[in-house]
Amino acid sequence: MNPFDRSRSPRREEAERPDSRCPWARFSCWLECVCVVTFDLELGQAIELVYPQDVKLTEKEKTSICYLSFPDSYSGCLGDTQFSFRLRQSVGRRAAWRGEDVYNRDAPVSLQTEASHFFGFVYFRQVKDVSVKRGYFQKSLVFVSRLPYTHLFHSLLQLVAPEFFEKLEPCLETVCNEIDQWPPPVPGLTLNLPVMGVVLQVRIPSKSDKPGGSPIKQAAHEELLPAPTLLPTIHELDLFKCFQSVLVHLQMLWELVLLGEPLVVMAPSPTVSSETVLALVSSISPLKFCSDFRPYFTIHDSEFREYTTRTQAPPSVVLGVTNPFFIKTFQSWPHIVRLGEIKMAGDLPKQVKVKKLSKLKTLDTKPGVYTAFRSFLHKDKILIRRLLKGIQRKRPSEVQSAIIRRHLLELTQSFIIPLERYMASLMPLQRSVTAWKTPPQVRPFSQDEFMATLEHTGPQLTSLLKGDWMGLYRKFFRSPNFDGWYRQRHKEMTQKLESLHLEVICDADLLGWTKDKSEVEIVDLILKLREKLVRARRQQLQVRDGVFDKLDDFIHNIIGSLPEDLQTVLNTQ
Repeated sequence: MNPFDRSRSPRREEAERPDSRCPWARFSCWLECVCVVTFDLELGQAIELVYPQDVKLTEKEKTSICYLSFPDSYSGCLGDTQFSFRLRQSVGRRAAWRGEDVYNRDAPVSLQTEASHFFGFVYFRQVKDVSVKRGYFQKSLVFVSRLPYTHLFHSLLQLVAPEFFEKLEPCLETVCNEIDQWPPPVPGLTLNLPVMGVVLQVRIPSKSDKPGGSPIKQAAHEELLPAPTLLPTIHELDLFKCFQSVLVHLQMLWELVLLGEPLVVMAPSPTVSSETVLALVSSISPLKFCSDFRPYFTIHDSEFREYTTRTQAPPSVVLGVTNPFFIKTFQSWPHIVRLGEIKMAGDLPKQVKVKKLSKLKTLDTKPGVYTAFRSFLHKDKILIRRLLKGIQRKRPSEVQSAIIRRHLLELTQSFIIPLERYMASLMPLQRSVTAWKTPPQVRPFSQDEFMATLEHTGPQLTSLLKGDWMGLYRKFFRSPNFDGWYRQRHKEMTQKLESLHLEVICDADLLGWTKDKSEVEIVDLILKLREKLVRARRQQLQVRDGVFDKLDDFIHNIIGSLPEDLQTVLNTQ
């Protein structure tokens, strides 16, 4: 079997051999663990339970999960509250599941697993309870994962958490065992995920999907009982709900995120905080946001000092906070979005205003966007009018969100297409790749050369928006998002050249080449080919069928034609 055959991926193979897998192997494809966090009168927030029980969380990770799983006292969250957080993993962790590299190869960059962070998805309940010393029942059920499947995991929590708060640990054990029966998340596949008598039907997005394509439709050929509950997305948020009080500033916020500017979102609750931060980060999709972001950040966070020091410029990070204490802490930050409870002005959500940073001084700071930033591009007044008219006409929130998502996608694509086009021009011609030479390198990226292409192939070809596009590109070149995009594209192009080189070597007359060569030259060829094949398999290079097998056979046959002492040496390496 060709290990790079996409139709028979290692993860699909694993799913078909359930008896050969490690304990909790399928569970770990989806979740790192499930935690129950409670309030202890003597200890404060404390982890009551971690499932599966053999999961190893460090003390630092446990402490972070404890503090991030409860709204702070200023939020006043009574009843049930859902929100998300993101925390830094301890160093030295291994890949979560076998085949994670294959998943990351095929998934969109924004849905790839986190190498150094965990996501936490929280269902918090606080209700009056006279049997408790403090007078309140306070507990959080937390799903910890490397996957940013916000909508899927919050939908799952809505099913599981109410039942868990009634039946406690036995319910949790049942749910975890059900998740351990799920197939792994394979990009491009529609999966049925049974849990608690319900079947959730989801499609895992693929890198090859058309951006902005239509949501999945229910698979007609499967007659499942019970009938599956279709989730139209595993990760997308209600953008209209997230941005409704800042609609007129959408353009500016998109630029701030694109440029990796330090940005703080101050919200009245962890729900609003986390949803707004995640919406901001997703606004530049399909471009990956390459800076740090924390949907819910507290003063107990291990990075609190790192992010609030005044001895250096604020880092490139988007933080979501709810504690008013942060207003004083972040006075030196250049961009702060202060959100209040949504207020209506007639039929419309009241739009916050852009204000000077000097106004951000007191604990009763009014909602607004506090920044001195001047947008490079003009506002899209047509979009704003369309959205405001939609509110007046009671247009459904899903439709409003779809309008916003398409606008942001088209805006990002208009910005990134000229970069992609120029980057493609740096790729050496295919005919320059020959079997007997090292593959040619990708030409270096020249900012000046790129800027010269904008006059004829710039964003004006696909966007009607006017403004200083060139100034936006110049600032983008200094951002972590450009660095991350360039590194990823350069890596993909280099791997493509390596794949082409392997295919050219495979097509060459290797046996004919060896006929008049010395043993030293032949051994050198074998060692180099072996090294190349090992590297290609490790990087999971995609080559046409038969290339690996043919080169393996060539190496085996050539070794067989050498003297026995050399065969012995080469076969032991």
